[in-house]
Amino acid sequence: MGKKTIMLGNAAIARGAYEAGVKVSSAYPGTPSTEISENIAKYEEVYAEWAPNEKVAMEVAIGASKAGVRAMASMKHVGVNVAADPLYSFSYSGVNGGIVLVAADDPGLYSSQNEQDSRMVARAAVVPVLEPAGSEEARIFTKKAFEISEQYDTIVMVRTTTRLAHSQGIVNLEDRVEVEDKEYVRDIDKHLLMPGTAKKRHIIVEENMKRLTEDACSMDINRAEYRDTSIGVISSGIPYQYVREALPEVSVLKLGMVNPLPKKLIEEFASKVDRLYIVEELEPVIEEQVKSWGIPCIGKEIFTIQGEYSANMIRKAILGETLNLEAPAQAPARPPILCPGCPHRSVFSVLKKLKIHGAGDIGCYTLGALAPLSVMDENVCMGASISTLHGMEKARGKDYVKNWVALIGDSTFLHTGVNSLMNMVYNKATGTVMILDNSTTGMTGHQDHPATGKTLKGETTYAINIYHLCKAMGIEHVYEVDAFDLEELEKVIKRETQRDEVSVIITKSPCALLKSYVPKGVCIVDKEKCKACGMCMSSGCPAMRKAEDGKVVIDDTMCNGCGHCMQNCKFGAISLLEKGGK
Repeated sequence: MGKKTIMLGNAAIARGAYEAGVKVSSAYPGTPSTEISENIAKYEEVYAEWAPNEKVAMEVAIGASKAGVRAMASMKHVGVNVAADPLYSFSYSGVNGGIVLVAADDPGLYSSQNEQDSRMVARAAVVPVLEPAGSEEARIFTKKAFEISEQYDTIVMVRTTTRLAHSQGIVNLEDRVEVEDKEYVRDIDKHLLMPGTAKKRHIIVEENMKRLTEDACSMDINRAEYRDTSIGVISSGIPYQYVREALPEVSVLKLGMVNPLPKKLIEEFASKVDRLYIVEELEPVIEEQVKSWGIPCIGKEIFTIQGEYSANMIRKAILGETLNLEAPAQAPARPPILCPGCPHRSVFSVLKKLKIHGAGDIGCYTLGALAPLSVMDENVCMGASISTLHGMEKARGKDYVKNWVALIGDSTFLHTGVNSLMNMVYNKATGTVMILDNSTTGMTGHQDHPATGKTLKGETTYAINIYHLCKAMGIEHVYEVDAFDLEELEKVIKRETQRDEVSVIITKSPCALLKSYVPKGVCIVDKEKCKACGMCMSSGCPAMRKAEDGKVVIDDTMCNGCGHCMQNCKFGAISLLEKGGK
């Protein structure tokens, strides 16, 4: 086609997969990977879906590969942990159609609970890794990954980061290549893993990686850029961009493949420079291998393992000076907070009133840990809230958890919460699980999931009924409550947390940011009745503030009439002006 356009890194990855002839894409939304699937769903030639979790997404892609078509699974770095079970085993099986795993890491912890480096996972799983440094490379490397997958009989990881995923660059669009489906041939030694066959496959995997290590030295995705040879830098991905900005005069070995490393190419480059530096964000994955080969180099002695790098940080670490750059404008601090009209706020306000602790999970509701709500006490990973509560009860007894609840969202419950709840029932637990059902995967940008009745492609489908799912597990006490009915919510929570068995409370109210959500109106304050007591503001709604006279003011551009403040006002000073009202 020869057309140029500007694309996010994530959109460019989707474009690369499309051009490579991918037919199946499966993913679970997770920042910074989400837009990959949202973009690939726009291509009619590609079947694209949201899976309930990353393990399922990986297995769907594996099935498509075994059937002989090119397939892709996309997820954020912590999602790779969920997908690790099939990933580690499938790396032994090898492929039929090419298969790519896109792993989006998050240096700087913009939207994650850790700074895990997926390159280390790939090394342990014996999986090749390509790391693009910009949008155009994201497109090219994704296509290249499918070629490598089929040529070397392996799944390939394309590793990206938040900075690449959400930065824009010029991309050269090319036509889609229609790859002929490969015939499935029954081969137990290859496709069926058990001790006898896996031993044979392990040998083959190592041989393939050894061959790839040698061939990588001549691949154009790895290139030496010789300039001043007094300093040489080995880098990859976004840090390469920082190096070129910070040190335009030095020689650079830019690695597009970071596992396996092109050993001979690195040895040759190192021999031609006086001092060698390794610049890589997060873990010293490249550095440790280079040092293990007896090549002197400088890396984490002067660079941090934490967070994102910058051009100035790199130049100061290597040359002891900074670039003469204009200081960036400082945006005002914006602490994370639940949106106006968020149904989670009303749930947390009741829990706070009852002095109940929350075993937490991953989602918008994690913000319930912050003041003034201060309800959620801990979290670990998706689905862990229910299992954590179960562990507490088994450690300390039934009475211990009667002032605790497990807090989990609807999407997260279907992700990995179902098995945890099943475990509570099976092991005769006591505890109350609260499923905060806001009809979406909220924190990652409002994606559908198995209980919303819509697919990634926007098609109508069967919606899993969470209430019936819980009842099917044999839980007698399952209750659905309007998240904004504070009186009923308090009554149900008081009752259920005192039971000596498992109970489930499903709070139902849609996210106020959903396109389908219709605000009831706006809440207004009668200043004559307002006593300036501040009770209506106790839940921290950002649409409310106090005026100079101490009376409450509601911003009608932010309020959507949820009525939470009305219920907290004991003096009838707040009323609802319904949409279209006067």
